[in-house]
Amino acid sequence: MQAAPATPAPGGQERLPFAQLDDTALLSVGVPADWLGDVRAATEDTFFDVAPHLPAEAAEALLQYATVGMLPAPPPAAGPDPFVHPDAQRRIRLIVDEEELRQALDYPWEQWGVFLHPSQRAVVEQHFAGPARVSGSAGTGKTVVALHRAVALARKNPQARLLLTTFSEPLARSLSAKLAVLAPETGGIVPRITVADWHGAADELFQLIHGRRPRIVATDMLRTMIAKAAEAAGVKGFTPRFLLSEWVNVVDAWGIDGPERYASVPRLGRRSPLGPRQRERLWSVFRPMAATLREQGVFTRAEVCREVAGHYAGRERKPFDHIIVDEAQDLGPAELPFLAAIAPPSEDALFFAGDIGQRIFQHPFSWKALGIEVRGRSSTLKVCYRASRQIRRVADRLLPGAMRDPDGNEEERAGTISVFDGPAPVIAVLADTGEEIERVAGFLRGAVADGIDPGEIGLFVRSPEVIGRARAASEASGVADQVAVFRDASGEGSGISRRRGDGLRSGYPPARIPHRRGG
Repeated sequence: MQAAPATPAPGGQERLPFAQLDDTALLSVGVPADWLGDVRAATEDTFFDVAPHLPAEAAEALLQYATVGMLPAPPPAAGPDPFVHPDAQRRIRLIVDEEELRQALDYPWEQWGVFLHPSQRAVVEQHFAGPARVSGSAGTGKTVVALHRAVALARKNPQARLLLTTFSEPLARSLSAKLAVLAPETGGIVPRITVADWHGAADELFQLIHGRRPRIVATDMLRTMIAKAAEAAGVKGFTPRFLLSEWVNVVDAWGIDGPERYASVPRLGRRSPLGPRQRERLWSVFRPMAATLREQGVFTRAEVCREVAGHYAGRERKPFDHIIVDEAQDLGPAELPFLAAIAPPSEDALFFAGDIGQRIFQHPFSWKALGIEVRGRSSTLKVCYRASRQIRRVADRLLPGAMRDPDGNEEERAGTISVFDGPAPVIAVLADTGEEIERVAGFLRGAVADGIDPGEIGLFVRSPEVIGRARAASEASGVADQVAVFRDASGEGSGISRRRGDGLRSGYPPARIPHRRGG
């Protein structure tokens, strides 16, 4: 249903997003008659005081209107089966047998967070003629959509084999646990859905092809190989860190096998521009790397992906019929063709969920150049169910309102709305580490005093080098034995990786406390 634009705010006044909606429009989406005036008078901030008094479907319809300027069409009248009505699906999960009921009741209540909201259902059920992608800010339900789409495709195609994949093994385990909630073992769905991180999936397929798992080169070994190659070539003026990064993110990632390709490869996102002579010098370092790796009997992750992709690229029979990818923004130029090669070039074969604004480990590159075109088959989720309005507003300042990928596909971030309020995040700039430690310790003590379980509090740091400061703050707070310190990507010890922490929900806002010197 199209409605008039929201009323613009006169000078100095707050915007009234629903002032132009007439009684018919408001009543059609479920606003009670005695709340019509309150809705029209609500500002973007005071609407969240009104929303709890409205039916859930009415509040969400108004959020959609505030986001896109259009009310959803009224739901159809209930048919012969009332359980298929959108409002019933919002509140009721239909259990088909006693075993499914038993398994559902065995799960903790918080695991019902995989519930699919009706506003996300259209993306799950949509048919795509080619590769498709859903995006959205953190907390808008991309992972939930990916999970439900995997289950929906498995139910629709009883013989189909599916891969549900993501960036890391811990995230894959999380997906697997949620999948078990959505599709109990007795339904015959779970055995046909392989859940694995994409490198783990590549390792398994490599073993099927060659009868052995690949030996992956350790970072320290790779660093030593490159240093020796640079010394042998007499190349100076580049730091060991730069040489390793250039090899991993450019040469190895793209499978560059000659100086001509290295001279022309795009280096999007690389901070250090290189001229032709610099690339020529660097190629003398990278040229012997492939032979050295073969002599040692080891592979890089990118090489394993290319090896498996090359094996299946020309074969009619593929390991999977459908592939659903979560955290797709962290796919690299070796991983993307690998996933495309192990599924047929058919309808609904590839589905990606990700947010380029959350990219952590990969530099931007053209998907289209690698044969994956999602233009015209992309959608953006706009309602945030996980982060409070206050946290989202602070986070939105770190990114532009719209982001464009190298293929020209634009992800519009403006207009995303959170459905609940919470405390405002605390940002403090402090003079030194001692003051920082005391401030963080005070924040932790305050959170516990406010009733937050210490076991639900985590400290995140930017790099492994500042783990000590975080641990000192935790110990100074008096609750150190219960607060998790989130450390580097190894995930060893008492902490877990930054990627593990990405996307975790917390009802308490984080305190981000940098200081002016030393980090």
